[in-house]
Amino acid sequence: MRTRTFDDAGQARSPDLQGDASSDEEVVRRVLAGERQLFEILMRRYNRRLYRVARGIVGDDDEAEDVVQDAYVRAFHHLGQFSGGARFATWLTRIAVYEAAARARRRGRLVEIDAMPDVQKESIASLRSTELGPEQRAIRRNLRTILESAIDALPAPYRLVLVLRDVEGLSTAATAECLDLEISAVKTRLHRARGMLRRRVAEQASTACRDAFAFEGLRCDRLVEAVLARIAEQPGTAP
Repeated sequence: MRTRTFDDAGQARSPDLQGDASSDEEVVRRVLAGERQLFEILMRRYNRRLYRVARGIVGDDDEAEDVVQDAYVRAFHHLGQFSGGARFATWLTRIAVYEAAARARRRGRLVEIDAMPDVQKESIASLRSTELGPEQRAIRRNLRTILESAIDALPAPYRLVLVLRDVEGLSTAATAECLDLEISAVKTRLHRARGMLRRRVAEQASTACRDAFAFEGLRCDRLVEAVLARIAEQPGTAP
C-alpha cells in the first residue's frame, strides 16, 4: 500500500504519482494519452469540492459520496469532450452538480421553494422531526456556544436590551420599564443589537464554514480507490 501524505487543504495525496505539480489541463492531456493512473491526481485535487457540492444538493453523506463516484466515472469516460473552453475545475463541478441534481430529482428532493404555494412554504417546518438525534443536539450546542459568545461581545447597553427582549422574551414596554428607558430607545437599541449580533455570528460562521463538510484522510482514499476500481473494470482508455 502506498504511503499517503496530505496537502495544505487536508486532501490525501500519493507522493509517488508523477505530475502532482502539473496543471489540470496537462494532467488531462496525459490521461488521454494513456497515463490513466494520473486521473487520481485530479480526484485528489477536487474530492472535497465535489463532495461539498453534492452534499449540498442531496443532503446525505453516503449519497454524496456515491454522487462523487458517479461524477468522476462520467468525467473520466467523457474526458475527451473537455475542450478547455472553461477551467477543468468548473467542467468537473458541473458534472457533479448534474449528477447530484439528477439523483435528487429521482428521489423527489429537488423542489424549487419559489414554486411552492405559500401555504406549503409555511408548513415546511412542520415536516421536520421534532425529536433531535445526537448529531443535531451537538450542532445545537455548538450554535448556542457561538450565539452566547456573540451576545457577550455586544456593548452592555445593547446586550441588556437584546437579552431581555429576545432571550427572556419580554415585551418592548416591559423591557423599557425594567431599564427605565423610553420605548423608542429600547426599539433603537434592539435594532442595533440585532444588527451587531448578525454580523458577529456571520463572521464566526464564515470562518467555521471553511472547515464544514470535510472530506479527507481515509474517506478521500476510499473514494479514490473505488473510482479507480470502477474505471479499471471497463477496458480501454478515456475517450
